[in-house]
Amino acid sequence: MTLPPPPFYRFRPHPWHGLEAGDDVPRIVNAYIELTPFDTVKYEVDKTTGYMRVDRPHRGSAQSPTLYGFIPRTYGAARVAALSPTATNADADPLDICVISERPITRTEILLKVRVVGGIQMIDDGEADDKIVGVLHNDPYFDATHDLSEVPKALVDRLIHYFMTYKLMPNEAPRVTVAGVYDRPHAWRVIEAAIADYLDSYDLAPPSLRF
Repeated sequence: MTLPPPPFYRFRPHPWHGLEAGDDVPRIVNAYIELTPFDTVKYEVDKTTGYMRVDRPHRGSAQSPTLYGFIPRTYGAARVAALSPTATNADADPLDICVISERPITRTEILLKVRVVGGIQMIDDGEADDKIVGVLHNDPYFDATHDLSEVPKALVDRLIHYFMTYKLMPNEAPRVTVAGVYDRPHAWRVIEAAIADYLDSYDLAPPSLRF
């Protein structure tokens, strides 16, 4: 068997920096999945190594209603913050994404192609922490779903409730607020802003070394 030339069989690309945001950004994006609706522990990609690590057990009983991860090569900085009027700055993390699929997907560390339909404008300790919402692109159940208004309201409400309460504990002041939800065009603007913020901050590798 002939192996491909290095580095492709020797190195795994970093999920944040080594993968692409997608071929049809911002309409269709790649999502790297860190959490499933079945997880009671918060997993996330370690920013240095690219390996998954345990961030913390969920403090309460809340579990993510959808698949949850991030869009590679995005970053929350000045441009993302400017699209969130009540935020003082952005969260300095990759842009989060919630992915809806009809069939249960129980695995993490997978890459999905996602059609963007809208988003949730979340503020965490004064920082913009947007949650893009999308549907699995090749899921025939959602072929006709192109905007958040076409997603069942009960599921959108469940997502909002999750993000408003997943850090909430007794006798503690709320850290998180949800300013509202937004449609597909605004979600596209947030994604474009997050890509521009990333390019300003992290785009150091020459094109020949990008995966």
